[in-house]
Amino acid sequence: MFTAMNAPTEVGGLQILWFLLIAVLWIGFFFLEGFDFGVGMLYQILSRKQPEERRVMVNSIGPMWDANQVWLLTAGGATFAAFPGWYASLFSGLYLPLFLVLIGLIIRGISFEYRALNPGTRWKNAFDWCNSIGSLIVVLVFGVGFANFVRGINVTAVQNAVAGKTPGLTWTTPTLLQSNFDGRFWGLFMPFCIVGGLMLIAMCLAHGAQFLTLKTSGTVLKKAEAFAPKISWIAAVLVAIFVIWGTASYATNNPYTGTIGVVLRWIIGIISIVLMVGAGVFVSKKRFGLSFICTGLSIATLFISIFVAIFGTLGFVADAASNSALHNAASTTFTGAAVDGYSIALNMTTTSSSHLTLVLMSVFAILVVPVILYTIWAYSHFTKRLSVENLPAEESEPAAAATV
Repeated sequence: MFTAMNAPTEVGGLQILWFLLIAVLWIGFFFLEGFDFGVGMLYQILSRKQPEERRVMVNSIGPMWDANQVWLLTAGGATFAAFPGWYASLFSGLYLPLFLVLIGLIIRGISFEYRALNPGTRWKNAFDWCNSIGSLIVVLVFGVGFANFVRGINVTAVQNAVAGKTPGLTWTTPTLLQSNFDGRFWGLFMPFCIVGGLMLIAMCLAHGAQFLTLKTSGTVLKKAEAFAPKISWIAAVLVAIFVIWGTASYATNNPYTGTIGVVLRWIIGIISIVLMVGAGVFVSKKRFGLSFICTGLSIATLFISIFVAIFGTLGFVADAASNSALHNAASTTFTGAAVDGYSIALNMTTTSSSHLTLVLMSVFAILVVPVILYTIWAYSHFTKRLSVENLPAEESEPAAAATV
């Protein structure tokens, strides 16, 4: 028996639990690492020609950037363990975009570790650019990627013979998008998805600027305070476009959530817009704590709406033509053959690990998850504001050798 992509299959409680936990990990990553990415991109916007101001910005996120990044590693590990089919499909079908994310994270990490190893200004400028470019790449690719989940990533059925199965039997396996490069890479950059990428860049810039208003003083604070309202308004407009476009155009292709899911997406999306508007209002009134909370919650609620959109389907949709061909094949090629049920659907049921695996993961999570509370303790030890005036002196760039 063949199951069409759009026909929902029963989802177990542990599968729902681990989908929610993975969503929490992604939301935590974008809430915390979002302002890190934003500050990295702001190097070249606020202080491109002031190395000492960039140094203040580096130090504002220096103690915690790598800890924030652990949320991404944990989200990836949880996806691999709980939904290996989801993980494998993404890394095989979307290999190049995810490779770009890896490159961005690598050059960004190198910039933090190597920036202070040489007193030369050119050296430091080069690694500051690495941080800015790496942050931009990661945010852009993730924004485009999650927008594609909302739009729905095509799964195309491809027929092939499988050795060892019933003689003369043709099986069908799913592949992401088309088999050519243009479909797998450039096919992701649809107008809606480009808006998603630009939106996430603007949100992270706003979140980073709000963070600098909390962590800095002096000239850096003045620049961040002036920039934060402008970028918050831009982010609010882009969030509004994304929410309205995404919910109006791509809200009926999820059989798992139905009308309730559509209503939730509208409500949560509107909350995200209002929070980003609130961030712009509060920072204009010098309520920096509230403005930072608003940008963080705006990012969080936006990703809650995205995970509502992909609940059950995991962001996959069937290619109508291939589904039709598959059912035609089932009525001819498989006539009279004793074949177990086979489904091309990629969803929370067909991509998940076994029940025992999910049980063991749940027990382990109960024991380990409370450890993340150390993050609160760590942040409590880095609350003082930084400025150019209170940074220790650095070695200056060596003078050029005198000519003889």
